[in-house]
Amino acid sequence: MNGRRAAGAASDTTAVRRPEVKTTCLRLAGLDCADCAVKLEKRIASLEGVEAVDVNFGSGKMNVVHTASVEAVIKAVSDSGYGASLWPADSGGDPPLGREKMARLAGTALSGIFLAAGAAAGGEASVWLYLLAILTGGFPVFKSGLYAARSLVLDMNFLMTAAVIGAAAIGEWSEGAAVVFLFSLGNLLQTYTFDKTRNSIRALMDLSPREALVRRDGTEITLPLDQIRPGDTVMVKPGQKIPADGKVREGSSTVNQAPITGESEPVEKVPGDRVYAGTINGQGALEVEVARCAADSTLSRIISLVEEAREQKAPSQQMVDRFARYYTPAVLLGAVAVAVLPSLLFHRPFVPWFEKALILLVIACPCALVISTPVSIISAIGSAARKGVLFKGGVHLEEAGSVKIVAFDKTGTLTRGKPEVTDVIAAEGVSPERVLGIAAAVEKFSEHHLAGAILEKAAEQKLEAPPATGFRSFAGKGACAEIGGRTFYVGNDRLFRDLGADTGRWRISIERLLADGKTVVMVGTGEGISGIIAAADRVRPHSRAAVAALTRAGVEKVVMLTGDNRKTAGAVAREVGVDDFRAELLPRDKLEAIRQLKSGGKVAMVGDGINDAPALAAADVGIAMGGAGSDAAIETADIALMADDLSRLPYAIKLSRKALAVIKQNILFSLLIKAAFIAAALTGHATLWMAVFADTGASLLVTLNGMRLMLVRE
Repeated sequence: MNGRRAAGAASDTTAVRRPEVKTTCLRLAGLDCADCAVKLEKRIASLEGVEAVDVNFGSGKMNVVHTASVEAVIKAVSDSGYGASLWPADSGGDPPLGREKMARLAGTALSGIFLAAGAAAGGEASVWLYLLAILTGGFPVFKSGLYAARSLVLDMNFLMTAAVIGAAAIGEWSEGAAVVFLFSLGNLLQTYTFDKTRNSIRALMDLSPREALVRRDGTEITLPLDQIRPGDTVMVKPGQKIPADGKVREGSSTVNQAPITGESEPVEKVPGDRVYAGTINGQGALEVEVARCAADSTLSRIISLVEEAREQKAPSQQMVDRFARYYTPAVLLGAVAVAVLPSLLFHRPFVPWFEKALILLVIACPCALVISTPVSIISAIGSAARKGVLFKGGVHLEEAGSVKIVAFDKTGTLTRGKPEVTDVIAAEGVSPERVLGIAAAVEKFSEHHLAGAILEKAAEQKLEAPPATGFRSFAGKGACAEIGGRTFYVGNDRLFRDLGADTGRWRISIERLLADGKTVVMVGTGEGISGIIAAADRVRPHSRAAVAALTRAGVEKVVMLTGDNRKTAGAVAREVGVDDFRAELLPRDKLEAIRQLKSGGKVAMVGDGINDAPALAAADVGIAMGGAGSDAAIETADIALMADDLSRLPYAIKLSRKALAVIKQNILFSLLIKAAFIAAALTGHATLWMAVFADTGASLLVTLNGMRLMLVRE
């Protein structure tokens, strides 16, 4: 009995055991049509042992969750007419895909040679030469077309196969051979040009070195990147790429941060400064303490976000996809009707109408239309990433292209965000040191941007702040704490007015300081003011030029939003040249200001990605400054300027507007070509080879037009 129970248990275990579920990433070759990518995804998803599949047309990758063998998946991709190989984690090249391209090139070349020979030969020999042209150039197409027919997913390969077979059936061998050669040549050229747009992400992947020299336990060893851990010290020689995010421990050098931030000039690095993986060391040697492993580096996050952004469908692409879903079946039904109905109902000759139906079959594939948007988005997003501008999706690229109003935060965006104390004015009988010391005692608990300036000034004068307890913060006004049994307040005019303190005698001094563009805080108790402290935050060097460039780029209005007082805000607004400003805003006031501005058109909000999070979220486009130094900036914004450099903002807006224009051009051009050839086919003015030339030519032209976005200058 025990034996039977054991056997039963073993049987049960065997029954519930299932093959291991794996996730595999494959690189695809020859995938130059977004519509074909969708159909390939459906085919692979229908395979036995495949649980989920995601084809990323933008990066040419396919992720498969499967229990079937990887070889079976690769074979299915190959049967569909495309190449596939394992996505290499550490290599930009891939020999199997190179062989795939060479085979297609050879087949196209032979097809062209046989086509030319057939045209020159004439007679019976020409038929055989045309047949050879069809077989050499069309074998991958026919193979994929038959596979498509079996899987009931009709793509361009099936349509071309049907068209060529039809041409041969009515004796149009030259027409069939020309169709195959033009289609094969068009696909080859389109694959080549489209790969150019994908190279931007592969170029980013190649920025990071494969290994690094690491010092551990007093010994220097060379390790692959994936074995480097936070806390390790890496040695970076002159001219080498920095292998990981971290801080400089020893040495000084200039570092070219252009691959991450887009900065044109190298940045001086000394001990304590941050450095990023993929940036290039200058003439000095550096020892860098690793802060993140390779998979979590800023460069890795940029690559990941760019890949995700490429696959997100922009509004125009969603519209095109919906149109294509109905367009192809409609034209296919039309082709069948054109082939059959004239002969059946009106006793017309079959062959001429059958030829028109074949032309409609070729026109039925919406390749150029479907590719019109993604090729533009891929080119723009990849090019922008190399210049230090990170778009987090095609939708944000399109939204930025139609922005009419740009709102700036002041502190840390238009200004450096690091104010310096310039004036300490004390009341009669109180020393300036006492005023500064009290302010430092309260502000050491605060996160306000002026707190750091006050603490730095106190440290510079070697003042010891008195002990303080019971810290409280008043949003948009200031803070207080108990010092020596009394409550002292540090804040703006509103705070002291609420306390009932008399600020009249300080008005002249405050007005003078505010007129100079300085921020003023008062220090005192609820009964009286002990003194005032003024601090100035210098405007960034590129702020005025950036605001002017935005106006030239077509932005109708530039506004500054700040919690600072009106006088200081006005001084900064005049210096940078904004059209309008709003001052003394609490966080909720900034949010309301964005909502009001949206009544005048689409609004972009530019801030630091943390303090301005509500306003960034409320705007049509949220743009964060200094993404390379802030995880929050990358996470919260729609667009991140990786450097603290506003000169990148006009470029981002200009690129977005250009992308929007190119997308509209591509869609309109694709639709007009289709409409023109449908009309030409039905009126007898188009031939089969002309239809193929128009279809592949249109796809190639929209691809080249989209690639122009890679050339947009700053």
